[in-house]
Amino acid sequence: MLIKSQLIGELSKHFPHLPEKDIALGVNHIIEHMSNVLSQGGRIEIRGFGSFNLHFRPPRRAHNPKTGEKLITNPKYAVHFKPGKELREQVNNNRQSPIESVSQEDLEDETE
Repeated sequence: MLIKSQLIGELSKHFPHLPEKDIALGVNHIIEHMSNVLSQGGRIEIRGFGSFNLHFRPPRRAHNPKTGEKLITNPKYAVHFKPGKELREQVNNNRQSPIESVSQEDLEDETE
């Protein structure tokens, strides 16, 4: 996990000539601008990294599991991130998947 303060710290290591205060200001400005674009229904695309857009979640029937009360949820928008090709490849090349240790026979046994 990487939190914003760690990101700012890493950037200040790569750019020692910039004050950490200015780096924090820049990171905060970028996040604020991205939030504004998404809240206005826009789309953000960062080549090589991925894209952010909104997915509409229509109202649906639900129930409160504690009380059993039936209700209808409110419609809403959810932010969706789709990783770019370069990011997907980098993640897949740098991670050892636990799925790799499962044999084809194990998979066939589970489906039966």
